[in-house]
Amino acid sequence: MAYPGFFIVFEGGDGVGKSTQARLLAEWLRSDDGGARDVVETREPGGTELGREIREALQHGGHVEPRAEALLYAADRAHHVATVVRPALERGAVVVQDRYVDSSKVYQGLVRGLGDEIGRLSAWATEGLVPDLTIVLDAPVEARRLEGDPDRLERETGEKAGDLRQGFLDLASAEPGRYAVVDGRGAVGEVAAAVRTVVEAVLARGDG
Repeated sequence: MAYPGFFIVFEGGDGVGKSTQARLLAEWLRSDDGGARDVVETREPGGTELGREIREALQHGGHVEPRAEALLYAADRAHHVATVVRPALERGAVVVQDRYVDSSKVYQGLVRGLGDEIGRLSAWATEGLVPDLTIVLDAPVEARRLEGDPDRLERETGEKAGDLRQGFLDLASAEPGRYAVVDGRGAVGEVAAAVRTVVEAVLARGDG
């Protein structure tokens, strides 16, 4: 279904700077230089009260079986899209989101070995909602700025960081018209400028 808003998602491996860049882009889009737009900044999991509970259980609890993990992420996504993302898009806002379906495809589908079922599950949960633009922040594993104690998922998938990185790049290469890969190795301000350049170009085409 068409909507007047614009949906931007940040994807990439752990510690590459997605949360920081999502925040900076949202701030810029709200500013006069960025068009003084109505912006909703959110994330998965954790964009709703239910999502925060699921995030705590998944990231800081004990072991979760891969299929159960995938279903919990899908439950969060279904609720988040229905109560936060879609209403914002329908009123004409720009939604800037940290992680979405591609994270499940890479973490659960690829690394956990659950395959293409993850994409189908997420499509059902979101009623087929696809981002207008997905920005993949890319950096070699050794260049990532992971700080603090890793959460459960980071601990369990850390040894496959190279596979995770390649998984996001493969998704981007399959649909170049909807993705932009941005080098995440620079200083925060340099990466933010590159992200703004990408977003400005897409919005200038009249896509949002």
